[in-house]
Amino acid sequence: MERQMYHYATVSKALEELTAKGFTTDFNLEEERIKNHPDDFEIVHIYRYEGESDPGDEATVYGIKSNKGEMGVFVAGDLSMDDNSATKVLNDLSIKGRQEHLN
Repeated sequence: MERQMYHYATVSKALEELTAKGFTTDFNLEEERIKNHPDDFEIVHIYRYEGESDPGDEATVYGIKSNKGEMGVFVAGDLSMDDNSATKVLNDLSIKGRQEHLN
């Protein structure tokens, strides 16, 4: 499945649109599951939001599909990239997916 990047005015708008597309599970509540089983997930959509005046407003919204067919979202803030976070795992999946797509 080809990954798509969308550009919405706000994170809220991105979440609305993804919910309308069936991404209804809140994967932020399942961060440990993502960290412990990253191969069970596929990133389908990515939305990056950069605050115009405050770098602290940066966020990434991931539209994720699990190997069980669950579709949902994970919202990562700008400071959530430590080595032991689900955001790091999702970023690695995203980079891996781009590399596979280019090959």
